[in-house]
Amino acid sequence: MTDEYRTIATESEGYYTEKRSKFLAFAHPVSTVDEVKDIVGRYRKQYYDARHVCYAYMLGADRTDFRANDDGEPSSTAGKPILGQINSHELTDILIVVVRYYGGVNLGTSGLIVAYREAAADAISHATIQTRQVEELVRYSFAYPQMNDVMRIVKDMQPRIISQTYDNTCDIVLSIRKGEADRLRSRLQQLL
Repeated sequence: MTDEYRTIATESEGYYTEKRSKFLAFAHPVSTVDEVKDIVGRYRKQYYDARHVCYAYMLGADRTDFRANDDGEPSSTAGKPILGQINSHELTDILIVVVRYYGGVNLGTSGLIVAYREAAADAISHATIQTRQVEELVRYSFAYPQMNDVMRIVKDMQPRIISQTYDNTCDIVLSIRKGEADRLRSRLQQLL
């Protein structure tokens, strides 16, 4: 597993139309399944008059938590093409919802696949894609006289300081890129 992943910075929208059917696509940055459920629920309420509210999501830097939902469309014609766009752009921590208003003309399975894929692709194309780092927390306890040595390592390796307490025994919690965590731990342990 790498210590970087790609996601979107903010919400974005996309649109596709085919034979009078309208496909409204909405991409959201998410980090939990509960967030996904809340957002999908809001779209179902907001677009209560739409025929289908289909979606797909991918969660986690390792990209192992995902789901695709066809919401009544023929099997694998909506959720899978949306998920396919997420995969082809190598994104994670993302939800894409596509709302379909039926235009009176059946598109067939291949037409539906193209429509959902293109709507999702349009939402992604309007999004700002970011590369983020997978971080790991490093906790370290030390005696107060070691303060300068610890802070020298912190200045050198540039982890984010999450919390720190200074007393006779000091505690510090640092967040650093996953690939650097073992090196930071090793350098801190050498101070003992």
